[in-house]
Parts: sequence; C-alpha cells; structure tokens
Amino acid sequence: MSITKGIGSASLGFAAALLVAGQASAKSDFDYGPVFDTFGKHAHVEGVSFPENQTFKVAFDVAKAASPGEVNRKFESLARFINMHVANGVKQENLSLALVVHGSATEEVLKTANFKERKGLPNGNETLLVALMEKGVDVIVCGQSAAAHGVEKNALIDGVNMDLSAMTAHARLAQKGYSVNPF
Repeated sequence: MSITKGIGSASLGFAAALLVAGQASAKSDFDYGPVFDTFGKHAHVEGVSFPENQTFKVAFDVAKAASPGEVNRKFESLARFINMHVANGVKQENLSLALVVHGSATEEVLKTANFKERKGLPNGNETLLVALMEKGVDVIVCGQSAAAHGVEKNALIDGVNMDLSAMTAHARLAQKGYSVNPF
C-alpha cells in the first residue's frame, strides 16, 4: 500500500499549503536596508560579526542581461552586499565595490531614452545603477562589448565609465587589491 493511499487528497492539499506557507514565512525574514530601501534584500545570520576596521574590495562581473525593462539580479547583488554588510557592522566607507559590465548586459548601462529606443521599454536598471554610484560603486562597461553592441559613450548612464575591455577593468581592479565575487 502506498503512503498516499490512506491519506485523503484534502490532507495532501493541506500539507502542501503548510509547506508553501513555511517557505513564504522563511522568505519574509529578508528585508531591505539600512542603505537601500528598495534594493538589496538580505537576511540576518546569527553569530556573524566583523572587526571594527573590516574592509572589503570586491569586483562584481555581469555579462548576462535581464529581460528588457527588468532589474538585473546581478546588479542588485551589489545593493544586497552593501545592505547586509552595513547591517552587520561594516562601515559603509570601508566597502570598495566595482561593477564590471560586458556581454549582453552592456545595453543595461544605457540611459533610459537610449535603452527604450533599442528595446521598446524603459531601462529597469537605471535607478539602481545611479543609486549604487551615489554610494561609491564604480560602474565600468567593457569597451569591446560596447563596440560590439554599438553603444556610444555619450549614451551611457551618467557616471558609468568605459575601459578598454572587461579583462582590462578586472586586471586594473586586481592591481588595486579587489577580489572578484564568484557569484
């Protein structure tokens, strides 16, 4: 006799609803802040602490675009990194972060007017990228990818820098002591 034979379908439905509710409540432990109120949800992790002078120098590499008009989750990872570390005692001024953009993600650093011209939708990343740059994140686009995608420097969101290539940007950042986020 199978395990489910003796259990009514209503009981299985109730069990499934409890499982889903449990997953939903676990996800509700994620919250925004303290730096970004609309980006970078994170969860508290018990028992994690940092020395008062903890510093981080991290480069994030993004090559894949989100669906047109949507926020790129890899871009949002920087906001999450900032929020979760500041929430756990790392001074914001001790975070040195860079975002290196190339590949299909290159067009996501375009001003909304230029992005909309190409994709028919507003750039869902502009607000986030501007907020990140206001908090000191260095956003660098690959010049080789820009050339391949026909992206002109004057079409970039104000504050986005262009380097010769993503490889060049990572080499320069490594010389300054940045590690590369593997996610």
